[in-house]
Amino acid sequence: MKLYPNEMVIKAADTTYLSNGSEGVRGKLVLTNQRIYFVPGSRTGQNLEIMPEDIEEVMQFNNRFIFPTGMNIITRQGSEIRFLVKQRNDWIGMIVRMC
Repeated sequence: MKLYPNEMVIKAADTTYLSNGSEGVRGKLVLTNQRIYFVPGSRTGQNLEIMPEDIEEVMQFNNRFIFPTGMNIITRQGSEIRFLVKQRNDWIGMIVRMC
């Protein structure tokens, strides 16, 4: 991941990106002072960049109805980007403050 000028990493963690219809892609979720970035652990996955101005809402959900690890980022374009991440409330709080 290449950082932009004056960009600093605020938080990073292992995560699973839940794309539509797939089992999920494991990788790293990185929150900087300028964007959210997902780097897949496998070479088959695709990097994902989310800019704060593209975020409409950030919500939580329970994975498999009982595990409190789901974070759902809804974009202004109406798409949903879902991650499984530990300490999701911390992530959600930081993302909301960034927007």
